[in-house]
Amino acid sequence: MPHHQRADARRNYARILAVAEREVAAHGADASLERIARVAGVGSATVRRHFPGRAALLEAVFHERIESLCARAAASVDAVDARAALLDWLDGLTEYAASARGMAEALAHDRLVEPERVSACSVQLEEAVEPLLRRAAEGGAVAPDVTAADLLALVTGIALATERHADPAAEGRRLLELTVRGISPVST
Repeated sequence: MPHHQRADARRNYARILAVAEREVAAHGADASLERIARVAGVGSATVRRHFPGRAALLEAVFHERIESLCARAAASVDAVDARAALLDWLDGLTEYAASARGMAEALAHDRLVEPERVSACSVQLEEAVEPLLRRAAEGGAVAPDVTAADLLALVTGIALATERHADPAAEGRRLLELTVRGISPVST
């Protein structure tokens, strides 16, 4: 959102994006643009002025979450408990991936986002989690051969496995907990 926009336009943009993220989490990539407008308290023309189509809105939601996850990793890099920081980040990624039902697939399938862009997002996430993973491995909390790409692949698998589940986020958390026991068992 350009900073030269009026303050009310910036607020509308932010409100639409926040509502869209919740609606996509609840209803997947087919979330109703009309419902998003209604819940955001704006007209559908306002939604379309900011996001000329479903693709633009989905891409903005996708971009916002990637940025948020990267910021979350950066904020946790100096946490006292490196294992807890890594697991908290993985939980956030899993929750998002499980709740964003069909969004990445819809963007890629309809060629709304270039495959290079999706790949760049994966690289961005890998770079964000790498310092958390390195600290956890140095502290012995994670096996030394676990890579950031491994973690993203595991979360992707969890998201795909839970996509049709009645509560994908809850099932995703459960499967992540099972996975964590394998990659980082708690030692006593």
